[in-house]
Amino acid sequence: MKDKLPPLATLGPLLALLVACAFFATQSDRFLTGGNLSLILQQVTVVGVIAIGQTLVILTAGIDLSCGMVMALGGIVMTKFATDLGMPPLLAVLCGLAVTTLFGLVNGLLVTKVKLPSFIVTLGTLNIAFAITQLYSNSQTVTDLPDMLTGLGNTFTIGGTAVAWGTVLMLALYALAWFILRDTASGRHVYAVGNNAEATRLVGIPTQRVLLSVYVVAGLLYGIASLLSVARTGVGDPNAGQTENLDAITAVVLGGTSLFGGRGIVLGSLIGALIVGVFRNGLTLMGVSSIYQVLVTGILVILAVATDQLSHRRGR
Repeated sequence: MKDKLPPLATLGPLLALLVACAFFATQSDRFLTGGNLSLILQQVTVVGVIAIGQTLVILTAGIDLSCGMVMALGGIVMTKFATDLGMPPLLAVLCGLAVTTLFGLVNGLLVTKVKLPSFIVTLGTLNIAFAITQLYSNSQTVTDLPDMLTGLGNTFTIGGTAVAWGTVLMLALYALAWFILRDTASGRHVYAVGNNAEATRLVGIPTQRVLLSVYVVAGLLYGIASLLSVARTGVGDPNAGQTENLDAITAVVLGGTSLFGGRGIVLGSLIGALIVGVFRNGLTLMGVSSIYQVLVTGILVILAVATDQLSHRRGR
């Protein structure tokens, strides 16, 4: 019976989410309402999609610090191209996706070809993306956007509860990522590279190509997240993305993905994002200051990383 149970790294985050929901339900009558639960999902859509790309990178034993600012740059490109250049909204969105994917390609090439550590590479591209965003936007928010750019922020009703289309897109992306990582050769190669890149290369798997594709796909996902951010806020914000990189890493770690690579499931990252979202929402309903929300998030990250470290030592 024990062998048939999910591993603790998978089951633990889900149990933590359920316990958190049960606790906040006792503290506020509004917590378990359909509208509030839908709001939590809407609040985690941007970080949730970024966390998919971050999961892919961390599964290969890397890390991407640039994700938040690359997302912000993608949003500025989309909105500026559509408003200032008069570009058709769909083409503007594609240009934004191309820019974020290009950053993913640059990250991947520097990691695979130049052999630089992912931490250093993405720290550098974080600053580059931030500078380009501020220079191109003149540090000004872009407003008066076409309806297509904000369409994912619209809602439809299920059982009297308004659900945003952006939430549906996020869940669909998680389902697709889960299927690819679990049931395709490409997904299994990602895990193999994270477990032991040299052994993977010796059995004939092109590890450099796998790593490069991971960073490129992550860049594309950051572009999708930028569209979700624009749709949710209704503006192109050059100051967006300044905490999303740490929030995404937090979600991945809380979801049980090992920082050592090769272990974890992408659905765990969704659960991790929801854990953070539930804590912030629940503490807000309780009237707790936002600074304590940051404190609790930091404690959760340390506990998750400590658990991962102990698990890694025990498995050696």
